[in-house]
Amino acid sequence: MTPFVPLALVGLLLLSLGSSQTISYSVEDLTNRNADFAAQLYRLASSRTDDNVFLSAFTLSTALSALLSTANGPTRDQLLQGLGLTGLDPQTLPDLFQALRSDVLQGSVVMNLQQGVAILPSSSFQVSSAYLDLVQTKFGGNVQSLAYTSPQEAADIINHWAQDQTGERILELVTNLDSQTQLLLATAASYQTRFSPSFNSSLTQDERFYVDRYHIVMVPMMFRADKYFLAYDSPLKVGVLKLPMEDGTAMLVLLPDEDVDIGTIEGEVTGEKIRAWIRQLKKTKLEVQLPRFLLERSYSLRNILQTLNIIQVFQDNADIVNMGGDKGPKLTQVYHKSVVSVVESSDDITAGGGTNAFSTLPPRLTINRPFIFIIYHQATGSVLFMGRVIDPTKK
Repeated sequence: MTPFVPLALVGLLLLSLGSSQTISYSVEDLTNRNADFAAQLYRLASSRTDDNVFLSAFTLSTALSALLSTANGPTRDQLLQGLGLTGLDPQTLPDLFQALRSDVLQGSVVMNLQQGVAILPSSSFQVSSAYLDLVQTKFGGNVQSLAYTSPQEAADIINHWAQDQTGERILELVTNLDSQTQLLLATAASYQTRFSPSFNSSLTQDERFYVDRYHIVMVPMMFRADKYFLAYDSPLKVGVLKLPMEDGTAMLVLLPDEDVDIGTIEGEVTGEKIRAWIRQLKKTKLEVQLPRFLLERSYSLRNILQTLNIIQVFQDNADIVNMGGDKGPKLTQVYHKSVVSVVESSDDITAGGGTNAFSTLPPRLTINRPFIFIIYHQATGSVLFMGRVIDPTKK
């Protein structure tokens, strides 16, 4: 007797064996769309504050796509549009995200990047086992029902989860919860930079950082002379420096000219602009000075997402399935917290570790005024984090 093979499994086998090029293109398309979403989210977040900004766009797009997978009708359509995924088949998105995550989150990236995604419905809604499995296997997330009628207990559970997911680098993700909460999205991410070539802490010294024309702070300024990839966007008057990391990621540092407001640059940042900057990078001899900094930023993203026209998922008529009952829960809030530590290598390099090895002095690029930075996965182009440093002495 011929063994029974589920049709879904047959479909997956045919997809993997007969359409590898299509899958590769589709993942690349998803990567580009995620970068567009990351840039849009960053622009909205940065426009609401004059302080430092830091977001894990990759974690957020993963969480929202996991939620999209259990939405129907206009609720799903708005999520697709807001995430920049219009035109993609929602049925294929979980597999595409699984393929993208397997490309990005591997090897040493996992050591430096720790993240968590959680779908947290009220315990009054019964979540289907199929959706539990989907979130875990395709999106690397968790689904857990919580008793929001005991707000402090629910907050403690969420905060302990965030600690576990980030190696205790994020201790408090939420504080006050509404006892009427029906559904929360919780996202947490931490990243530890490990530059390659690394900065040598023995060469770090305090230097001036010009927060604005009236405010100067002293910061530990890391130093290294080496060959770096550099570009200059003449129309925008912004320099672009690439700082590779040992895990296959890289940091793009965007430094506006002294007479250019950083907000002007932020208004022009798009996924296509990021890709264009990367294409324009050229290797050159350079002395680089970069401030050491630690950013830890928290966001409640409901208002920002509604600005992206993701509205109905927050309404009473939200069409959320796989969570029991005739009517699924509405989304109450999306909590996000991320932390990044930008420091010298933990192991100082004594042989050529940033000392000038050139016969003539190369030009020096000193990052001593507000700048934007983007951390991305070099092999796939996936934007993992976006942020800006206005004052490196503040989190």
